[in-house]
Parts: sequence; structure tokens; C-alpha cells
Amino acid sequence: METKKKYLQLNDISCYKRSFNLSNYVWNIVITWDHFAKQTVGIQFVTALDSNSANIAEGFGRYNKKDKIKFYYYSFGSVKESLDWNEKSRIRTLLTKEQYQYILKELLELPKEIHHLIRFTNEKLEQ
Repeated sequence: METKKKYLQLNDISCYKRSFNLSNYVWNIVITWDHFAKQTVGIQFVTALDSNSANIAEGFGRYNKKDKIKFYYYSFGSVKESLDWNEKSRIRTLLTKEQYQYILKELLELPKEIHHLIRFTNEKLEQ
């Protein structure tokens, strides 16, 4: 009996799922903010988080190792930017303590997972 080979899918990648879910979590918070907070902090915060999962997805869709890894590295920058917006949101009392801590915990895990994805890509792909 022949076994079917399973190919890695985007939703199999933990850092993609984590960043995708986090961006939707923050979206649901930001949409409740007043107009000024949405226009100044909210748009930037959501864009940074959306960019993180989008860069992982774009890298996943590339065909050579160098291109894939380049986009995975871009996601590191988006994580750092998201950390900045999370701090600003806390200081400006736009987030509850629990929301802030959850977002922070997720953002601190992402670089490790992205690094693991880069290492996996380097080891498993030939070109």
C-alpha cells in the first residue's frame, strides 16, 4: 500500500498561526476604541501585526530558500514594531492589564518560533 506524502501547509506553521490569531485578537480590541485612538495608535498597531503574519505567508509562498528567509526576517521587524505599539497602548490606557500581558506574551514567543522556521527552512530546502 502506497502512503501519501504530506506537504507542509501554511496553517501547519506555528508562528504563522500565532501571529494570525494575535492580529485578529488586537483587531477586535482596536475596533472598540474611540476615533482618535484608532486613527493614531490603532491603525499602526493592527498594520504591524497584520504585516507579521503576511510576511510569513509571503515567504512561505516563495520558491527559493533565500526569498523565503528574507520574508521571515521581515516578520522579525514587524514583531518589534508591534511590541512598541503594545507599550504605547498600555501607557495610553487603551488596553487592560490582561490584554497587554497576553499580547506581550505572544509577541515574546514569536521571534523564537520565527527563528525555528528559518532554521527549518535552511536545513530542509536545498536552494
